[in-house]
Amino acid sequence: MTPEEVESQFGSIPESYIDSLADLEAFIASVPADQEYAACSIDTEADSMHSYETKLCLIQFSMPGQLAIIDPLALSRDDLEVLIKFVDRFEIVWMHGADYDISLFNETFNWVPRKIWDTQFAARFIGKEKFGLANLLEDQYGVVVSKQSQKADWSRRPLSENMMAYAYNDVRYLLDLGAKYVAELEEIGRYTWFCETCDFARTSVMKRTGKSEDDVWRVTGWGKLSSKGLHFLRALWHWRDGECKILDRPAFKFLGNAELLKMAEALENGREAKPPHYVRSQPASRLREAMAVAAQVDPAEYPVKRKRGSGLRLEIDEKRFDKLRAHRNKVAAELNVEPTMIATRTVLEKLASTNLDEETQLEGIMVWQRELLGLG
Repeated sequence: MTPEEVESQFGSIPESYIDSLADLEAFIASVPADQEYAACSIDTEADSMHSYETKLCLIQFSMPGQLAIIDPLALSRDDLEVLIKFVDRFEIVWMHGADYDISLFNETFNWVPRKIWDTQFAARFIGKEKFGLANLLEDQYGVVVSKQSQKADWSRRPLSENMMAYAYNDVRYLLDLGAKYVAELEEIGRYTWFCETCDFARTSVMKRTGKSEDDVWRVTGWGKLSSKGLHFLRALWHWRDGECKILDRPAFKFLGNAELLKMAEALENGREAKPPHYVRSQPASRLREAMAVAAQVDPAEYPVKRKRGSGLRLEIDEKRFDKLRAHRNKVAAELNVEPTMIATRTVLEKLASTNLDEETQLEGIMVWQRELLGLG
């Protein structure tokens, strides 16, 4: 497409910024009665860099002839039910790199769209080597999207013009891009692979759970501590978590994991836990109180010094692994797709293991992947 054609098709789409229930209801009411609900597209912006809890800050929405930015910070959970019911009218919701968005919707609303198609998966099946949205838009439309707002504080209001432009562009082209990719996938016989992969990814995210209470405080490097050290690390982590809640600040902006480990090691060896100089007097005072309480705990109540990755250790048939990998790489080269799309190393190791039954080996492997791997 020429720049003039791109501007003509996409530059004049009406844009709506919605920050009230009245505006949201008016936007939905403005949709023509004969509107087809085949597909829409959605993206989100969140804040995990500037506050304690991840906040859903924007929902970008597009449908044929309409673009909208919905402001969840200005709308209540009940108000946003109106949007959820509207989105549920559509057969397909296009997203790009949908994993994070699915998780965010699930955590925020206990809801995700019924059918999500991901332009990132589509691009990878087609053989695109660079499949970030900015790369795809430049490749398909010659549009260069500024990355300046990628790490912006999306909780700030009002949004700058650059942030607004960035947000709209995340969904401006998705429906057209998705339709083009589907046509190409059908032409090269990979449409069913794409559909199965999108459904599998959606289901996988829905099943995903966070770390358990006994794992959340085990920051990188915990394995070198004794049970006593782990006990103090746990106490330190909960102290830091409490301070972050008070300050509404993410942990890495208050005190890094390396500092927690350093203090845990000091306490493990009978020394005082000295926080860095930038920790203010009140949090430091609460730290001393927390550590005094932790010091009184019976050692019998210390965390178990368990091994990481304590599940079943796979016994790998190296010849079978090499054969599977060689076959995967050959097929991937013929199809011009990344080998890991067909099977990751972890999958190949499971398939080559001698101490897993066949049913367990095949868990999580999609039908199209089994066929390409020659697994029947």
